[in-house]
Amino acid sequence: MINDKLKIEMQNEIATMKQSGLFKTEKTIQGRPGTEIKVDGKKLINLCANNYLGISQQKKVIKAAQKALKEYSLGLNSVRFIVGTTDLHKKLESAISKFFGTEDTILYTSCFDANTGLFEVLLAEGDAIFSDELNHASIIDGVRLCKAERFRFAHNNMEELEKQLIEAKGARRRLVVTDGVFSMDGEIAKLDEIKALCDKHDAILVVDDSHGTGVLGKTGRGSIEEKGILGKLDILTSTFGKALGGAGGGFTTGKKEVVDLLRQRSRTYLFSNSLMPAIAGAALYVIEHFNKEFLPLKNKLTENTVYFRTKLEKLGYTLGGGSHAITPIMTMDEPKTMALADELLKEGLYVRGFAYPVVPKGKGRIRVQISAAHTKKQLDKAIVALEKAGKKLQII
Repeated sequence: MINDKLKIEMQNEIATMKQSGLFKTEKTIQGRPGTEIKVDGKKLINLCANNYLGISQQKKVIKAAQKALKEYSLGLNSVRFIVGTTDLHKKLESAISKFFGTEDTILYTSCFDANTGLFEVLLAEGDAIFSDELNHASIIDGVRLCKAERFRFAHNNMEELEKQLIEAKGARRRLVVTDGVFSMDGEIAKLDEIKALCDKHDAILVVDDSHGTGVLGKTGRGSIEEKGILGKLDILTSTFGKALGGAGGGFTTGKKEVVDLLRQRSRTYLFSNSLMPAIAGAALYVIEHFNKEFLPLKNKLTENTVYFRTKLEKLGYTLGGGSHAITPIMTMDEPKTMALADELLKEGLYVRGFAYPVVPKGKGRIRVQISAAHTKKQLDKAIVALEKAGKKLQII
């Protein structure tokens, strides 16, 4: 029961966050979002969406979603194994398998569900799991749900990972899991080195490539292609909610035996309604037409990213990441991070400040995300605003 004492404790906790400038508020969006977005009645340049290729607002993608909505309505109002599977879901799973060259695929309502529903199916007591310390919250939660012995290795530290693999050599199964692209940093994992260690020590490798799929690699197959392990990976999880359309939905793809087990035992699959047909229809269109229609957008995304990062570095900003469109502006000062976000909002930029617990303490940042759809005019306006706000707050 939430009594008066507990309510006061909660109110005090909220007041402390507000006082420190770390209280996170949600903005109200009006109308259709794109590279420009209407927030609380004010039109702003949108620099914090995951719409890397600018696909989510393309007419053909929206038309595909509308077609699926017309044919299948809002869905079958049930979980997959009861009455929630359509031929559309099956077509999408087949298309994903073909796209990545894997044996089979299973759909989830989000990549968060794909990750939280994975590890407890594959691992039990007597097994061991190894997770990068900067992995996404969904991986962390998924690891907590399984009964394997847990190891957390320092970020991208291959020496520590190998020591841990050796330490757990007596485990029945060993599984290494990492983000392909670390969402708060825009940094690409050392997947080639991790894969080599997994092969050497007979461990399973799982990669969550939500921020890499469609963005990295010669053919857009993600960080696994960028790092040369496409076709060699055991298990991949990812999403349609970023470069592949933007609406949501996730999947796990890999060996048929893995997918078969997930269909029987993955709780986030078994107890969640099937993916909304409109999302599945849009995602299917993107996957089937990716090489011809959407792959060329990667060049524009790279051009925009290089241009923006170069200008900010010349202004004196400290940036995280590298070649990825995620461009963290590192202030390291959490209250100053929030102040910078507020100033940029006044200057017509929609960005959000990130502080603990979203990022480690003392690692405050503004995470800017570039899109292929951003115009040079929009980027230039953003650069001018960042110069003005940065100087005002004595960040640059």
